[in-house]
Amino acid sequence: MNTSEIYLIAMIAIFTVPYLIWRLGNTDYWAPLVVVQIVTGILLGPGVMGAAYPDAYKFVFNPAVITALNGVAWWAVMLFVWIAGIELDLHEAWKYRRESGITAGLALGTPLVLGCVAALAMITTKGWIGANGRDWQFVLGVGMSCAVTALPILILFMEKLEILRQPIGQRILRYASLDDVAIWGVLALILLDWDRVTRQVGFLIGFAVATIAIRKLMQVIAERDRWYVGMIWLAVCGFAADWSGLHFMVGAFLSGAVLDGKWFDQKQMDMLRHHVRSAHQLGNRRDGSVHCRGLAAGRLRDRQAGGHPVGWPDPALGAGRGVADRLAAADEGTDHDHLRQHPARQENHHR
Repeated sequence: MNTSEIYLIAMIAIFTVPYLIWRLGNTDYWAPLVVVQIVTGILLGPGVMGAAYPDAYKFVFNPAVITALNGVAWWAVMLFVWIAGIELDLHEAWKYRRESGITAGLALGTPLVLGCVAALAMITTKGWIGANGRDWQFVLGVGMSCAVTALPILILFMEKLEILRQPIGQRILRYASLDDVAIWGVLALILLDWDRVTRQVGFLIGFAVATIAIRKLMQVIAERDRWYVGMIWLAVCGFAADWSGLHFMVGAFLSGAVLDGKWFDQKQMDMLRHHVRSAHQLGNRRDGSVHCRGLAAGRLRDRQAGGHPVGWPDPALGAGRGVADRLAAADEGTDHDHLRQHPARQENHHR
């Protein structure tokens, strides 16, 4: 079979299995479709299916297929978060800034502190930190992973409860959004990459200027054009944020947050979110992980693979072993085949 055929087999499995479980099992009351998709994604990942049926897993979810799935999942999640940004009413957020700041701060600080306490206990044993890592980086990193919000999943739950556009839903969205923005500040502190910090400052300045221009443009063009221009704006902001060292998800959310929901037809917005939700589950299957963990750990992996002083073990590949050790094991054929596609391996190849 060629790659496109195997890719479609993977798509059939990813979409069909959770839907059949949800529909035939009538799980909607105690396990909505999004929960079934997450659990099924973990089961279809390398930790379960890959361990039970390694040959079948390697055949279906080979590196080429994973790359294709990732591309669809990235864009779907960007669209989903972009819509979340549009749903957020910045005028209300500013009006209730004190309340939002206190609540979001506690929502960030409490799990962050508890995660750091857990990390302090973890570092008493060896193997958690790579050669170039620092104890404080590990402690803050674990705390950050505990504090990060799964914003797309939260929106799905609020939509299921029919409270997304209710006052309580808007409050929750404000708190979660501020929480997520703050967590990226924690990540920037952990990485301490001053070259990236310079880029990030440049991104924020450029974004502020571009926001003025895009808001003026959106008010003068027809609604049918706003959707297309919005997609271009989304892609540009995602690229700029990722290039600056933040994350394309940050750019995606910010690109939507500066746009007003009244500029778009609400029914079309709901329809787009419903369609994107189906593709979003591809992000849940990737590497058998839930998307929010990918956001928390993925940027650390990128920095580590790029040689920056993080020194973390790769969370998706197993704790207690650095990236170099895991890649060496992959070269010897004693570890998962997909590790050979790790960014560090690709970077060394280009060198």
